[in-house]
Amino acid sequence: MSRSPFRFAEGTAVLTGAAGGMGEHVARLLAERGSDLVLVDRDGPKLDAVAAGVRDRHPGLSVTTETVDLADPDAVDALGARIVAGHPELRLLVNNAGVALAGDFARLTLDEFDWVMDVNFRAPVRLTHALLPALTARPGAHVVNVSSLFGLITPPNQSAYCASKFALRGFSEVLRAELAQLGATVTTVHPGGIRTGIAAAARVGVNIPDDEAAAGKKDFQKLLTFPADKAAGLIVDAIERRRPRLLIGASAVIPDIVSRIAPANGFTLFSKLLGASGKARRGTPEGAR
Repeated sequence: MSRSPFRFAEGTAVLTGAAGGMGEHVARLLAERGSDLVLVDRDGPKLDAVAAGVRDRHPGLSVTTETVDLADPDAVDALGARIVAGHPELRLLVNNAGVALAGDFARLTLDEFDWVMDVNFRAPVRLTHALLPALTARPGAHVVNVSSLFGLITPPNQSAYCASKFALRGFSEVLRAELAQLGATVTTVHPGGIRTGIAAAARVGVNIPDDEAAAGKKDFQKLLTFPADKAAGLIVDAIERRRPRLLIGASAVIPDIVSRIAPANGFTLFSKLLGASGKARRGTPEGAR
């Protein structure tokens, strides 16, 4: 297993969810450290703007954009093939993109549930599988999977989001053990209340009343206090140090401790952090990206 610091300037970094929030800041920080970039997002105009800013500041780097809907498995497979063909010197994959969905399980449709699983879990799995041969062609590569606070605790009305983030957490831990034999490392990231737009942009189940959805988003907005640029800095530092796990913010650190000591009380603590035990029932997840 590689123990030396990750060397950013030795190859290309692939970053999903790069058009805004934490992803945009991670892209800039990776460029500052000398990584060539493949930036992926479904929002083409915003992605192009991020890439243009990076190119202006770092004209010597290669910065490629890929506008892809990660909910489409065929599009993800095609993306992986293009990246491997065009960027043989892959050194880093950051699976950062994610979507949110609020609503109790009984009122969600299976299509809504699958949409979250496709973007948050299946896309990272498919992309990692496609890029793994190139990443492990020589020792020293690194993979980052951005899970969530909700990959640690399980609030009601977050069945799809929690399922996707717990699944990504488990996948990451197995992958870490397997890639250690190939000289590569893995970091799992659990952001808490990061100040981004994911909560405002969260999809709400079609069977959830508008007033209930609006109240939930307002409640959860109170938790989004940790600056996205600071969170990105912690992620890039964790990459350099090859940290196996990163918890960002007290809203992730404290529930993690409690969930390990008293697993049944994880959501009780989360409710206290929110300020009222019943409000989270209508909620949306933290602004992880």
